[in-house]
Amino acid sequence: MKKSLLALAALGAFAGVAHAQSSVTLYGIIDEGFNINTNAGGKHLYNLSSGVLQGSRFGLRGTEDLGGGLKAIFVLENGFDVNSGKLGQGGLMFGRQAYVGLSSQFGTVTLGRQYDSVVDYVGPLEVGDQWGGYIAAHPGDLDNFNNAYRTNNTVKYTSANYGGLTFGGTYSFGGVAGNVTSNQIWSLGAGYNNGPLVLGVGYLNARTPSASGGLFNDSGTTQTAAQNIGAQSPVYAGFASANTYQVIGAGGAYTFGAATIGATYSNIRFGNLASSFTAPALAAYKGQSATLNNAELNFKYQLTPALLIGAAYDYTRGVEIGGASRAQYHQGAIGVDYFLSKRTDVYVTGVYQHAVGDTLNAAGQTVTATAAINGLTPSSNQNQLTARIGIRHKF
Repeated sequence: MKKSLLALAALGAFAGVAHAQSSVTLYGIIDEGFNINTNAGGKHLYNLSSGVLQGSRFGLRGTEDLGGGLKAIFVLENGFDVNSGKLGQGGLMFGRQAYVGLSSQFGTVTLGRQYDSVVDYVGPLEVGDQWGGYIAAHPGDLDNFNNAYRTNNTVKYTSANYGGLTFGGTYSFGGVAGNVTSNQIWSLGAGYNNGPLVLGVGYLNARTPSASGGLFNDSGTTQTAAQNIGAQSPVYAGFASANTYQVIGAGGAYTFGAATIGATYSNIRFGNLASSFTAPALAAYKGQSATLNNAELNFKYQLTPALLIGAAYDYTRGVEIGGASRAQYHQGAIGVDYFLSKRTDVYVTGVYQHAVGDTLNAAGQTVTATAAINGLTPSSNQNQLTARIGIRHKF
């Protein structure tokens, strides 16, 4: 008995030493709610869904002090569906984030599956990353502000904070033998957060985004490029055969009292169409480029410490296809978020989208643009309305 007590005491002592040198934090979010979609491919849809306001997740975050201001850090974070228990991000165990690196007074360098600079510096200024959730993100999340796509095989640098100014960049190796640029992704960004003013800018460039292992197929599944294209939002499915996907984004927000007004802008370019995979139907567009522009204006007001209300308007202008009219998407969102405690809140969000004009589908045909709220089954016509009542718990 005495030997057992001595052994336990020794283990406790070692545990104390380990804790003094390093720490590991378990964290997560469970987001669940009821949804109404007025037009899911021509039918009304009522269902429960997980991870709308924030993706449901389970993660481990750790740090070890190496001395001299140097620290080793890591994050392993998975996504999951509350209703079925299945893993998110295409079934990846740590599909949200998985990286390890070093941090010092000069900044942080990490390696693994991570977020690009547009997501880091401009994404938080979009309403979808605030009170609206992914259904309030830009149509099809065409600029990746809402982090629809993550980057694999990535080296990332994040600077220290210099009076509110931070900056950084990423580089993702394509991993294709004999071709350095295939599936290559890189990004740059900077942000300023000091007092009532927040600003962010970002640039993202992805080569062969629809190829196996490219940005649009980041889950590492065995989909062919053609199958992957068919799964994309109709907002840009006709352009995803491009050799290069490029996003230039900027945003800002200003808080006065209990109110915050913000805006974002993005320019999205699909360069050299019909290049990243065989697409006979798109032959007429080979070598051409398609450019879309998006602008958002958002507002939120903290009525009480526990009650937040918000509203936003988003406009997307598409590319001209031959002599057809440009596709345009008008989207409005409203939301109410009530905090029952620091870790638990209930919320209501409504989003309406109206599409006009024409666009190009994945088969290379000019078609009438249809409404396509992000993350939902696209509408069968030019209008779509969705509403959600949800609960979020953080641990």
